[in-house]
Amino acid sequence: MIPHTVIDVHNHPNWHGHNVDALIANMDEHGIAKTWLLSWELPEAEYNQACPNYYQHMDPRGVGASLDLVLRGLEKYPNRLVGGWAPDPRDRHARARVKAAATIHGIKVYGELKCRVRYDNPDAIAMFRLCGDLGLPVLFHLQCAPQSVAKQYEDIAVWTEWYGGDMKVIETACRMCPDTTFIGHGPGFWREISGDADEDPSSYPSGPVTPGGELVRILRGCSNLWCDLSAGSGANSLGRDLEHATTFVEEFQDRILFGRDYFDRSQFDVLAKLSLSDPVQEKIFHGNAERLLGD
Repeated sequence: MIPHTVIDVHNHPNWHGHNVDALIANMDEHGIAKTWLLSWELPEAEYNQACPNYYQHMDPRGVGASLDLVLRGLEKYPNRLVGGWAPDPRDRHARARVKAAATIHGIKVYGELKCRVRYDNPDAIAMFRLCGDLGLPVLFHLQCAPQSVAKQYEDIAVWTEWYGGDMKVIETACRMCPDTTFIGHGPGFWREISGDADEDPSSYPSGPVTPGGELVRILRGCSNLWCDLSAGSGANSLGRDLEHATTFVEEFQDRILFGRDYFDRSQFDVLAKLSLSDPVQEKIFHGNAERLLGD
């Protein structure tokens, strides 16, 4: 059963061949009522680290997904899109600009945060505390596998692509900013659902989930940490072990959000395989998102 209302908490403007009109058409095709339209801003040198993959999938007029592209989408489809913007917290004026974006343009989410910086550094913590004051949830991408970082230690020519740090960083941020809601996303976040994550070099591990995952431990200890099911990492974390996925979703049903970060049905298909009650599905597909933003 797919609820009558579906909210996708993770997509981007001019992303993977979809301008805002194509995004809305895709939403209609998949029965999605609203989408959180998120920016992605970071220094060009960090963006280039993943080149050419991002360049061929994002707007060619700049780097990543800018606030301007988000605002253009909101202006055209104000009833279908929710705005998210996350300027680099290392920017001296980032906090003032976020406050202005929330006040002037109605930005409701600080996201997607995806920078080559530890998310527990002083600049990030100051930003997160402001977001708590403003009522903006922080949606972050985490990607920092120990194996990939080790390659950089071993080879002077390697500059590993990483964002945010490890799960200990997330736990620190959650505890230092108790009034801020954090929403986790990305391979570095979802691979930690399993207790053997550090033993598996893959960004998208397969096979049964083992007990003792850092993600589960921190979710139990930090009530302000939520989960975004988007992208291959989110779909894979549930699809790799359906029995565990059902148990996981049941336990954290009040803090799991439906998201895609793409334009297919991967998350729909995985959730359809789980033994979830209608009330739990309602929470994941739209209820939790509505409660989080007060809609």
